Amino acid sequence: MKTKIIAQSAKNMPWEPRPAGNNEIVWRYSGNPIIGRNATPSTARVFNSALVPYGDGFVGVFRADDIYTMMRVHLAHSKDGINWELEDKPIQWVDEQGKPYQPHYAYDPRLVKIEDTYYIMWCTSFGYNPTIGMGYTKDFKTFTRIENAFLPFNRNGVLFPRKINGNYVMLSRPSDNGHTPFGDIFISESPDLVYWGKHRKVMAATEGWQHLKIGAGPIPIETNEGWLMIYHGVLHTCNGYVYSFGAALLDLEEPSKVLYRSEPYMLTPEADYETIGFVPNVAFPCSALVDTDDGRIAIYYGAADTHIAVAFGYVDEIIDWLKKNSKLYHGDDTIGRD
Repeated sequence: MKTKIIAQSAKNMPWEPRPAGNNEIVWRYSGNPIIGRNATPSTARVFNSALVPYGDGFVGVFRADDIYTMMRVHLAHSKDGINWELEDKPIQWVDEQGKPYQPHYAYDPRLVKIEDTYYIMWCTSFGYNPTIGMGYTKDFKTFTRIENAFLPFNRNGVLFPRKINGNYVMLSRPSDNGHTPFGDIFISESPDLVYWGKHRKVMAATEGWQHLKIGAGPIPIETNEGWLMIYHGVLHTCNGYVYSFGAALLDLEEPSKVLYRSEPYMLTPEADYETIGFVPNVAFPCSALVDTDDGRIAIYYGAADTHIAVAFGYVDEIIDWLKKNSKLYHGDDTIGRD
């Protein structure tokens, strides 16, 4: 492996070798989907979820739409990253004074460990409008909500796994109150996870599979080449939206600067569990595991807003593919103006 990866390593991550004759940059797990419908008595569909290594296995914060079609986040545990035990009851939050503080809704979480704390980001209700909710836990028993990061409307909040130049850094996708027929990726900084500023555009929707809107996916992976960011892009077709995903490489110390960005997608809905479901034609990445020794990566993605699926690859190969399938790209690094 030529790429140096600085990340929480998952030695026991799930893995399946590339099938014979397969030349795709990432390949699907043959046992997909790993979670199907009606996973618990109160949950109808589980998808768009986040996980990290924990103890001798894995822990996750999973999106589970209930039998009333309300969006909630639930705790899940797994020994192998494939077979999950999902709690039937949503996570119960408290505020910083220890009082119950439940979101009206919560969906599409991300999960990251920074130092000794696990931070959770999700799309939450703020005055019944969507924005980035935040909370943390140290033991996955007590979950504390902190201030919402941004004003409405916003989605796809993704924290970097360490401070950069002394500040916490978060990617997000400003939006509207509906299905958001637009969207670019922005980046913001904070000294304390309360006050956010230094907003910069990272990159915009372009054409093809990512012409309508884009949004950050899993927690960016630090490498000696830059931050590897897997992101989703949306195409508007005559039959509705299609969600695919690709990758970009961001500068290590100035991650608003894009070094490479994939022009083709890495994965687009093709399998039945991606094209058929509650919302057809969706592959929405939210989480990734890596083995820092050999560069294996497992990408977890929501499929058709109905299932969780996994795709495998190698960080080395993805970065080489990026360099061959990208033109040099410069983000909008202006100071709060066009």
